[in-house]
Amino acid sequence: MEEYVQLISNVGFPIAMTFYLIFKFEKTLKANTDSINELTSFLREKK
Repeated sequence: MEEYVQLISNVGFPIAMTFYLIFKFEKTLKANTDSINELTSFLREKK
């Protein structure tokens, strides 16, 4: 927790929030990409 407080005080709240959101949404984007790839493979097999 101390490292987060130090990060916010060093670079500012907006930049700290930007990094947090990037890392949080990266997992979601990867999961969505994997799902799209699975659906594409499934549809190719159906043809």
